[in-house]
Amino acid sequence: MECAGKGSRTPCAGGPPTRGCHRCRAVAYCSLSHQVSHWSVHKSECKRLEQQMKRADVLNDFPFTFTREATQIQVLGFSLQKILLCLMHNSYKRWICVNDPGPSSPVPKRLTTWKDYCEWRCIPLYSPAALLLHWPLTVYQAIQLAIQQCLLPQISNGLRIHYLGPEKELLQLPVFGELQALFPGVRMHIDLVGPAVPHHRDGEQIHLSYARCSEMECRCKDSVDNHTESRTTSDPCTVTLQLHAGCYHDCYGELAKDSFPHIILAPNAGIAAYTSWLPTLELIKEIKVPAIFSDYCEEASYLAACCISSATGTAPKIQIQMNPFRQPLRVEESALFLPCYSNCFLFGL
Repeated sequence: MECAGKGSRTPCAGGPPTRGCHRCRAVAYCSLSHQVSHWSVHKSECKRLEQQMKRADVLNDFPFTFTREATQIQVLGFSLQKILLCLMHNSYKRWICVNDPGPSSPVPKRLTTWKDYCEWRCIPLYSPAALLLHWPLTVYQAIQLAIQQCLLPQISNGLRIHYLGPEKELLQLPVFGELQALFPGVRMHIDLVGPAVPHHRDGEQIHLSYARCSEMECRCKDSVDNHTESRTTSDPCTVTLQLHAGCYHDCYGELAKDSFPHIILAPNAGIAAYTSWLPTLELIKEIKVPAIFSDYCEEASYLAACCISSATGTAPKIQIQMNPFRQPLRVEESALFLPCYSNCFLFGL
């Protein structure tokens, strides 16, 4: 964490900032002089941050029992396939395994918590599955919010999503196959658009189905092999991903020729941090498509909502709210003491 007064006329003292604001407890300073000089800036945000810090216990509350050490698999950069095979086979029973015929029961009318989801999918709470599954579950939650606000009709046969700014997701694309279970019978096409998409993958399509296990000794091979084989070869693909390199406002003209979206999603958007969002927000306002954003913390979401109001002339239709399917792995490299999680808060227009 950096000193909140970094950039003042005098350089920061050595070492981590240890002088916290006693009112909001969300910022810290390297010295008394920086705390005093920064007050002219901080006083306008202090009360707001204080209210946000009061919700920390709710944000930090998860039903999972896996240890901090178990989360290091993501930090260490293991491949998605390695994580799926080494963890999911042991922790999920037969979930996303070669012989998994999908959920044992239809999706409930509405999933509202991680516990609801894990009980439905028979995933034990000691499994770190949610480290990956927060991506498709955030898509699910955003779509449910849009339907609830009458921004999107009830889904029947097909859904086209423009997914903006993918980064870490590009290494975890197979996990979006879980959308087959969350929206059974719906053909879903997701265009992932962003500058982080490598140019050599521009236009690439990925057709998802339940992952096939390559481990010869896996016990999943002992059950219903014939049933699954016929299912995977005869059922049509219901989730298709397509990658597009570049900013959305630059790519939209080509995309719209055969991919006018039902909804736009922008996870961990960072709207207040990147000026490149301005032309994209203006475009979204012009095409009148519902758009749902997420961000790492409540303050980032607040600043983003202010930017949206300034750029579009209207406040977000979907007010800032906690995402029940935020990733249960706290982001430590924050400029504030506020709890930060991937896809932590949702809001939209």
